[in-house]
Amino acid sequence: MNLEPLMALLHELAEVSGEVILPYFAQADLGVELKSDDSPVTLADRGAEKVMRDLIESRFPDHGIIGEEYGNVREDAEFVWVLDPIDGTRSFITAVPLFVTLIGLLHRGKPLLGAIHQPVLRQLMIGDGKVTTLNGRPVRVRNTTDISKATLLTTDPLFAARYQNGPAFAELANRTALYRSFGDGYGYLLVAAGWADIMVDPIMNAWDLLPLIPCIEGAGGRITNWKGGSVLGVGAGGSLSAVACVPGVQDAVLRMLNP
Repeated sequence: MNLEPLMALLHELAEVSGEVILPYFAQADLGVELKSDDSPVTLADRGAEKVMRDLIESRFPDHGIIGEEYGNVREDAEFVWVLDPIDGTRSFITAVPLFVTLIGLLHRGKPLLGAIHQPVLRQLMIGDGKVTTLNGRPVRVRNTTDISKATLLTTDPLFAARYQNGPAFAELANRTALYRSFGDGYGYLLVAAGWADIMVDPIMNAWDLLPLIPCIEGAGGRITNWKGGSVLGVGAGGSLSAVACVPGVQDAVLRMLNP
């Protein structure tokens, strides 16, 4: 399979979405609204997804699209793009530059390419499941083997208790050297780039999750659902979840999360 035209489009999608998002960052008029699930959405979310969808339709009109803001088309196509224009909208609307744009490409339902783009910090991570780069430089996960020396990240400190096993997660957090909520997609960038060791999300949507898989695996990391099964399989309550780790602590982390 020739990935060059697909990789070229992946770069373009990151660029054009960033051009839409950046003028809104740290501005007062974001047009914030609440969706049916009480999650916020802004003019930047919608504008960035629209420009990406338009570009995909113009280049590969037979490809499918799964998007957070404008729904899904041609989900059964051979190639399907997965778009989360702003993963971490709560960070975005409070001028915290830890939100990201997530862009993934599925081939016959399996993750093929993934990108994590932080436009404010000018960081673009791209993975193909074998190699992961950050701004064109190959990156690898850390060699940590001891939880007591590990850095643990999550998106929301309250979500583990709400959707999984809160006491088990609290025990894991207490055992690590550093625990922070540098979360959403940016936490997975930090693990893949070797700046953190564990990133967990007890509940996720497909657009939050699928673009991350090639980035983590391409950097030598491991990613499963909360129970240790396939990351594409549902967990408690029928929801998606993720536990991304460096290999040296994965078994211990999963044992602690599932006592």
